[in-house]
Amino acid sequence: MSQTHQPAACPGCEEPLETGDLFCGACGYDLSAVPEPPLDHPTIEMASPAAAGPEPQLPYAVRTDEPVTADDAVDEYPLPAPDPRAAEPDPATHVARPPAPGAKVCVACRSGRVDGDGYCENCGHAQPRERDHMEEELGSVSAVSDRGLRHHRNEDSFALSSTALPDGSPAVVAIVCDGVSSATRPDEASAAAAAAANEALLAALPQGTHPQQAMHDAILAAAEAVNSLAAEPGPALGDDPHRHQNAPACTLVGAISAGGLLVVGWVGDSRAYWVPDDRTTAPARLTEDDSWAAQMVAARLMSEADAYADERAHAITGWLGADAYELDPHTASFKPDRSGVVVVCTDGLWNYAEAAEEMARVIPADAAERPLHSAQVLVGHALDGGGHDNVTVAVLPFAVEQQGAGSAYN
Repeated sequence: MSQTHQPAACPGCEEPLETGDLFCGACGYDLSAVPEPPLDHPTIEMASPAAAGPEPQLPYAVRTDEPVTADDAVDEYPLPAPDPRAAEPDPATHVARPPAPGAKVCVACRSGRVDGDGYCENCGHAQPRERDHMEEELGSVSAVSDRGLRHHRNEDSFALSSTALPDGSPAVVAIVCDGVSSATRPDEASAAAAAAANEALLAALPQGTHPQQAMHDAILAAAEAVNSLAAEPGPALGDDPHRHQNAPACTLVGAISAGGLLVVGWVGDSRAYWVPDDRTTAPARLTEDDSWAAQMVAARLMSEADAYADERAHAITGWLGADAYELDPHTASFKPDRSGVVVVCTDGLWNYAEAAEEMARVIPADAAERPLHSAQVLVGHALDGGGHDNVTVAVLPFAVEQQGAGSAYN
């Protein structure tokens, strides 16, 4: 009986692969078609990933995202891999070129100059890409995104902004998106969705559109932006029949603090949590996942603990993308009676702090005063836990006005 085998790197473009990948995230190579390596002259016995089994049959459309397993644990952040094209320098003849003043220095050897292709001329290591780690602080809202310890690139994205309502009161926005790894160009999908949603909110809120309606419309705008990527030509696939393109896709979660209201919107399994400044008050999760696990819990077929422990837990049932079964933007509006912070994040974080009580224990007590520091702490918590996925988190403080103060939306 023929079997399939997942190599360590894509046969088409040599991108590193994750255990369980069905397609290459960079070029779309169909990994289910890679044959088992020949056994005619083995020299040593090596462990290899298990053969790919049949996909579970679900009664609704799903996109598979990568589950976290204990086997993926690593102890430290790996350095970028050396350029496989670069030959090892001959110590007798090789002379390292010191970087010119102001030139980029290699993060691995700390001495070599980085060439135009992003590789060190001294040791050959590829340098981190711009999106490998991103931080932004905008007034009272901050966000941090990191590639994590297992992925070869960061497929998350975020957008922060602030504007004013018609009465002059502030409106603060945080959008977080998670690219679906099994889709083509997930990093582009998340970036397009975050930017489009943010731009839509900046246009609607100053005009007096209710924040909840503005969030709904922003999700639709994000979906259109991701859909448009499917019509754009991707990288050339050549004549290889096992390379396939599928529609770029991502999840989205966003939060708005405006006019005394806290509004959240989402599609997929990225989440928003409410953590009061007074930690004696219970925190809460503000979103419900579009996922296989959530479907099982809602149908009372499994307990929450059992559902999220299942290998199918991260199969999402809602996403932004041209091949989405049905777009159903979720929005919710809250009017907290006390101050706190909203944690807007991808599953790269909540995998390590799933319950609202866990999230409240991890985030620093002074999160409202130091949102950037708090976002850094949360990302560090995910990396310390194993960093199996890209991790992105935005921290949005929400201050309750003194009694008697006006509000644009009552």
